[in-house]
Amino acid sequence: MSQMLSTPTSSSFISRPQRYLPHWFNYLAGGVAVAAGLLIFVVGQKEPNIVAGGLLSALIFLIISGICGFAVEGVRYGKNRLASNVIVGAFVMAVIPLISLLYTVIIRGWSRMVQAGFFTQTTFGSSQADAVVGAGHAIVGTLFITATAAAISVPFGVLTAIYLVEYGRGVFAKIITFLVDVMTGIPSIVAGLFAAALIPLVNLQVFGHVEFKSGFMGAIALVVLMTPLVVRNTQEMLQLVPNELREASYALGVSKAATILRVVLRTGVSGIVSGIVIATARIIGESAPLLITAGTTDSYNLNMFTGQMLTLPVYVYNEYTKGHHVTAWAGALILIGIVLILNLFARWIARRFAPAGNR
Repeated sequence: MSQMLSTPTSSSFISRPQRYLPHWFNYLAGGVAVAAGLLIFVVGQKEPNIVAGGLLSALIFLIISGICGFAVEGVRYGKNRLASNVIVGAFVMAVIPLISLLYTVIIRGWSRMVQAGFFTQTTFGSSQADAVVGAGHAIVGTLFITATAAAISVPFGVLTAIYLVEYGRGVFAKIITFLVDVMTGIPSIVAGLFAAALIPLVNLQVFGHVEFKSGFMGAIALVVLMTPLVVRNTQEMLQLVPNELREASYALGVSKAATILRVVLRTGVSGIVSGIVIATARIIGESAPLLITAGTTDSYNLNMFTGQMLTLPVYVYNEYTKGHHVTAWAGALILIGIVLILNLFARWIARRFAPAGNR
């Protein structure tokens, strides 16, 4: 009986020590996989296929790492290694096209962008051999139209989001939410057609004349695209504000409007502002609606309501169709630079106005 109740020896709890692949294994497997992909699809081929070679290299790397991981580290750690490699590989495959795009735009557009007069001259007289082609009028038009669209979209979008979160109840709020969701996915060309049909009718009824293309018409087309983005982002930020803050403000006798202004909006201001800037960066690269509404011109136009106004996306399209590829790449580089500055500004706003505990 004493033998039956005796505890097992400690040696029965001793398990085989866990083995791991060396830290340099991934580098070795990656080198073997890349070499195999290059030998099959690149080296000695009349038409090297780099994309196929890269995909084959990734597949070989996953097979090698998976087999060795399961054989040496066991099922649990082998699955972990395989999943980690798949995630890292997906990240690399997503980043490579972006790096390739930035590299191509910089290499092909930098030489023209740094030439004297590119930021101040226009495309007037570009058919002449000695003409200096610039993008000054396109930069000014882009800033004017985008700023006008943001000035209209931001108040409408923020106020609509405040209504949906703080006041909206019932069928009417559900209808607005549904329409906002539909507008979020509307094609940009439809927004251009809407503005092209609406603004001439308004001009005819109010001012007695019709202006078929103008910078303001282009701004209205961008408003249709930007407003639902602002509404959705602001709505999400306001819903993240804890209800305890609202209840504490009401307990102190603060009115609902003052609570929204001084508590709710101040708490979510970093996310709201950064979302507005990102929405602005989203619409600044639209070309299809602006081709219909704002049109094109070879000179400066500072009047938003009269005459056509050129923007950078349309400028890039025009120059590329004319055969001025280097100038088109330079315009694309400027556009990417503006979007990059806006995104960096959005990140700075998010960090600057974030609550102290989240900085």
